[in-house]
Amino acid sequence: MKKLLYSIFILIALTAGKAYSQQKKWTLEDCINYAITNNINLQRQQLLTESAELNYFKSKMDVLPVVNAGTNANMGFGRSVSSVTNLITFNQNLGNEYAINSSVNLFNGLATFNTLLANRFLLKAGVESEKVVRNTLVVEIMGQYYQVLYTKGLEEASRLQLEQSEKQLFRITKMVETGREALSKQYEMESRASADKLSFTIAQTKASQALTTLKQMLQLQPGTEFDVLMPEMNTLVITDADYETDSIYSIAAQVLPRLKSIEFELQANKRQYAAAKGLISPRLSVGGSIYTGYYKMMNETTEEQASFQTQLKNNNSQAIWMSLSIPLFNNYNTGKNIKMAKLKRDDTELRLELEKNTLYTEIENACLDFNSGRDEFEAAASNLEFNKKSFSAVEKKFESGLVDVTDYSAAKTTLFNAETELLRTKLQVIIRKLTIQLYSTGDYQNLIYN
Repeated sequence: MKKLLYSIFILIALTAGKAYSQQKKWTLEDCINYAITNNINLQRQQLLTESAELNYFKSKMDVLPVVNAGTNANMGFGRSVSSVTNLITFNQNLGNEYAINSSVNLFNGLATFNTLLANRFLLKAGVESEKVVRNTLVVEIMGQYYQVLYTKGLEEASRLQLEQSEKQLFRITKMVETGREALSKQYEMESRASADKLSFTIAQTKASQALTTLKQMLQLQPGTEFDVLMPEMNTLVITDADYETDSIYSIAAQVLPRLKSIEFELQANKRQYAAAKGLISPRLSVGGSIYTGYYKMMNETTEEQASFQTQLKNNNSQAIWMSLSIPLFNNYNTGKNIKMAKLKRDDTELRLELEKNTLYTEIENACLDFNSGRDEFEAAASNLEFNKKSFSAVEKKFESGLVDVTDYSAAKTTLFNAETELLRTKLQVIIRKLTIQLYSTGDYQNLIYN
């Protein structure tokens, strides 16, 4: 009996946990955090950053000496030279050699040093590129999230409009049954309620489509229950601040990763160009080696030959060397690499200037859109207040029989349009404000935590 009760308790707990997870509604912060953790494109960019980090580490290791150790063993048959007597012998023999050698480049036109710095700047560019991908993802998520809020707001407004029409239809139907209203008025109201029901159905469909699009952008697993938490619209405050293009751009040019990435890439290209030019200079390297070995005649007595340890000690030899290589002709490979590096550097400079011009245009449009959008919002808010008063007066006249269904429907439609226009302008201004804040800070965290 206890096992049965325990099993029932576990089943209830699992069911409740599953229901809770399915009923959980996502905030904007939840959506952004999930996307940053699970987005495939961002993960691929992170792999590219790790690759750049490995290249940088390898270039740092290239300045260190190369050290190799090796050994070999061989057995000779027939004619060979004895290492003991230095005479030609035809006896079977055994040889065993050990060697350690090392070398280091002293000078190669600073190509190694410039390559190291280039890979360092490429790593920094990769980190900034990762931020660019992350910020772009966050902006897309925010835009679609507020699109969901807008469509859900339209759905709610359509639902309230339908409820109002059904309420009036019920009232008129009762009045027709008592003979206080004509049947034609009931038909007109039924037509109005039917139109509102269609509008509500369309609004539901659009809200569902917007939610599905957001779910797809988050790359959620198929079958995952998903819905967003509707914030209190009255808490979304619209500030009165004015944004100036030049002041925003001066900050954005310093903090935005999209410019930093290209600037670091340009620094890397300059170092790559210097490294390519360095390869036309002479290359100087030094090295050294240590060698020893053991030799044994297989058909001679061990008394006539030194022991293994003695031979390793006696056959020990050391050597140091210096190498100078002067490039004279290599089928124009070095010259081509120098010109290609220069072209890449010049192209990156042009790309940086183009990106700066594009950024200034975007900021200028964003500031204009915000300032005009804020004026539209204020006008929409005033318009809604007037329409609320106007509709209230028309509704009272309609209930008193002073206006017909057509006038009532027109007033209700006007009020609905005013409500949706206020919602649209408000969310639009919020998005534009967040966009400007991203230009000003360069980091998405300032958008969702402030």
